[in-house]
Amino acid sequence: MAVLRDRSPFRHQAIKLHHFRHVLAIAEQGGLRAGARHLGLAQPALTRSLGEIERELGVALFERHARGMEPTPAGRAFAQRATLVLGEVRRAREDAGQIGGGGAGAVSVGLSIAAHLAMLPKALGPFRIRFPDVSLHVVEGFYPTLETGLRSGEVDFYVGPSPERALPPELSIEHLFENTRSVLCRMGHPLAAARSLADLAGAEWATTSITVQAEQEFEALFAEHGLPTPRLVLRSQSALTLIVALMSSDLLAMAPVQWTAFAPTADTLATIPIRERLPAPRIALVRRADVPLTPAASHLADLLLRAVPASADETLELLPVRLDHRHRSLLR
Repeated sequence: MAVLRDRSPFRHQAIKLHHFRHVLAIAEQGGLRAGARHLGLAQPALTRSLGEIERELGVALFERHARGMEPTPAGRAFAQRATLVLGEVRRAREDAGQIGGGGAGAVSVGLSIAAHLAMLPKALGPFRIRFPDVSLHVVEGFYPTLETGLRSGEVDFYVGPSPERALPPELSIEHLFENTRSVLCRMGHPLAAARSLADLAGAEWATTSITVQAEQEFEALFAEHGLPTPRLVLRSQSALTLIVALMSSDLLAMAPVQWTAFAPTADTLATIPIRERLPAPRIALVRRADVPLTPAASHLADLLLRAVPASADETLELLPVRLDHRHRSLLR
């Protein structure tokens, strides 16, 4: 690692917000020219800013190459911190503007398919009424694909199947309700009248990858009932892909039970009424443990919790939910 030595007693100056923005832009854009263009600055000004911060820190943040600039280990660490710092500055600004229900800003949330179907429809309208000037970015996905964004603060919170492994220390989890699944197929499917998993043993299946190890999950479920492992032929994290696949083929899918009560899917897909109970991962809310949500993000979380399916109310009381005072008041 290159060390920039300057023993001048006048060297030290305060690190300013623009230094964080500038280093992050260079790291993300891959060079000074692209970074300056991204920031709307002249390249000499960005070069001068980078020199200031490198002299202040005493280390080189980037290695210069013919094709651009690559962060050094110190540069990567600084860029990660810069993401957090700038995110907190944004949240502080939004906090001030959103108190009382006004102000602009943005909320980014990750929702699984079950959360989309069961909770978002009831939360979206009231959220837009309360915060009409806040833009909402909703990402459809599961925890493994959203963990990096949660840790960096780019995603405010996630609601969906509980993570399979322990969370990193900077994240916290609130378990909301237990969930189950139903078997879905197209209208007129030859197996629509089946009444047990055994009747479906020879079918081909699609999955929305509720867990990282979908094949093992299917194998364990069928083995529990003394059945061979079914053939899993399609995997997608997109609800649209699953709908199209089921409507246009003889594939079956085990999907969260919320699909059966959602009008667009209830009117286009059939539920096979098998007698076995099909457990699904419990639904949870994951967020940064050490960073409070902005008023807008907190309000959206509250609205989503208020939309917890009524059938899960009794189960909710049994789960070790660690809700803060705002959430508890809404669930009474």
